[in-house]
Amino acid sequence: MSWQSHTVLVNLTLDQVLAAVKQLDGAARAQVARVLLETELDTRLGALIRRLAEREPADAISDEIIQDEIDAVRGPDTSG
Repeated sequence: MSWQSHTVLVNLTLDQVLAAVKQLDGAARAQVARVLLETELDTRLGALIRRLAEREPADAISDEIIQDEIDAVRGPDTSG
């Protein structure tokens, strides 16, 4: 016997979705919670990336300035 995948569109109200989630066992509810959290985090991260991409850099920072800051914290690299 082979299984085929089908797409079914169902219109549910939010109350119906919540009632269905409440009927799930603990593991399934946790899975729903993870998906919701991941979706929210993806949305927020995407918005943050877009906002940062639109901003002008505060200063022009050269590699030399960055290396000087690293050296001030760690000390100069004497490995080679």
